[in-house]
Amino acid sequence: MGVAAADSEFHVLAVDDSIIDRKLIERLLKTSSYQVTTVDSGSKALEFLTTNPNNHQEVEVNLVITDYCMPGMTGYDLLKKIKESSLLRNIPVVIMSSENVPSRISRCLEEGAEEFFLKPVQLSDLNKLRPHILKTKIKHQKQQVQGEAKQEEEEEEEKSEFESPTQQEQQQRQPQQPDNNKRKAAMEEELSTDRTTRPRYNDIATVV
Repeated sequence: MGVAAADSEFHVLAVDDSIIDRKLIERLLKTSSYQVTTVDSGSKALEFLTTNPNNHQEVEVNLVITDYCMPGMTGYDLLKKIKESSLLRNIPVVIMSSENVPSRISRCLEEGAEEFFLKPVQLSDLNKLRPHILKTKIKHQKQQVQGEAKQEEEEEEEKSEFESPTQQEQQQRQPQQPDNNKRKAAMEEELSTDRTTRPRYNDIATVV
């Protein structure tokens, strides 16, 4: 499978209030063979992520790329909402901005953004997305495998506990066997003692 074919399996949610920038990022993502969904606000992005089945979506979102400056919910606010959610926090988030403000960039990266792109976004910038998607996907698969293995182990333990009687129950079910060996030894000892203590009357005639 080629890189383009592999990337076409990945779904990116692009968020920007500017229709021009939104169309530009959509075209660049499709050129890079990504599936793309676009929305014009942070609140709509959050609604899309939380109301559809499979994160719960029909098509899983593998990455969110969002503009920083938007009315209402900013890109930074959206980033925080995603990272605070137990269901969404593993989705990689990339921030875009036309303003090169170091404190803004640092704040986004500290909050969990994977990248911070300066507009206009270039095709070369989008080459940086794939490693973040793959890293998250592998991590998610490992967590799934570990979760399934743990579940199977717990099921096996429950099955074993249900089928196997406890040691105490086994002891209660076992009949109490008499200790024949001890009884036999006691009898032999008694006979032996009787033989050694009984007086002998060899060659003695009793006269009446």
